[in-house]
Amino acid sequence: MGTFHELLKPNELQAIKRLQLKASQVVEGALSGAHRSPHKGFSIEFAQHREYSQGDEIRRVDWKVFAKTDRYYVREYEEETTLRATVLLDCSGSMDYANPDCDTKLNYARRLAACLARIIISQSDSVGLVTFDDRLRGFIKPKSSKRHLRVLYDQLNATVPGGETDLAKVFHEIVPRIQKRGLVFILSDCFTDVHSLLGSLAHFRNASHEVVVFHIMDPDEVEFPFDLWTRFENLERFGEFHLVDPASFREAYLENLEQFREQLETGCQRHRIALVPMVTSEPLTDALTRFIVQRSRPR
Repeated sequence: MGTFHELLKPNELQAIKRLQLKASQVVEGALSGAHRSPHKGFSIEFAQHREYSQGDEIRRVDWKVFAKTDRYYVREYEEETTLRATVLLDCSGSMDYANPDCDTKLNYARRLAACLARIIISQSDSVGLVTFDDRLRGFIKPKSSKRHLRVLYDQLNATVPGGETDLAKVFHEIVPRIQKRGLVFILSDCFTDVHSLLGSLAHFRNASHEVVVFHIMDPDEVEFPFDLWTRFENLERFGEFHLVDPASFREAYLENLEQFREQLETGCQRHRIALVPMVTSEPLTDALTRFIVQRSRPR
């Protein structure tokens, strides 16, 4: 059974110790906590007035409004509730790539998932984990106990690169399995048809989930620093490779990459999805801290 320290170093644990994640939109949960719920109740945060109906508690009548309007209205509140988060971890073959000076994208994503899980459970919220390539590999429902955190660690330690990617297909399958609205984190290099991907991300939004996409790339994929003839292997199809002169298609590659990233960014903005670019050469906790600080600022 793996240990947490196989995923994160002591200084990284210290770096995330005081970080907190809150939902930016209405969430749905079972307990009282720190996030807004879609269910109206007699709780903490005022939501709206509603005209008095027979059977309503007299103590909920807003007498100040009555004094101004001579009509009875009751106050409704939004419950504060626990956050239910689900981490979707792409373990397809392309995630196994690594610059010699960096972690593989998969290891970077595994460690990011471990950070998110620890932060969420430490604030008494619940988190689940889904691993996938072209199909579901594992599905752990959200819970909030420290014992559950051990289950997540073990799954992350056991996760290895798989086969091809079919993000859109898998995401459409996952949506109905996440039964309560909450926060969905997607950890992936997003290498698939961008239009199909955006359609599947919109499916999460249509199900009232808040979505954060951590777009994880290796610096080689961003900069394409190759100069000499290079053997490029397809990490998702064993034995498929091409020996090419990088100079002959560097410009086309960078142009296509820029177009892909622009389409992804524009689509995420249209669907109100948070897109967080990450490069594996950046220290993980620095990138995560920056995201959480930006997220906590008033919009």
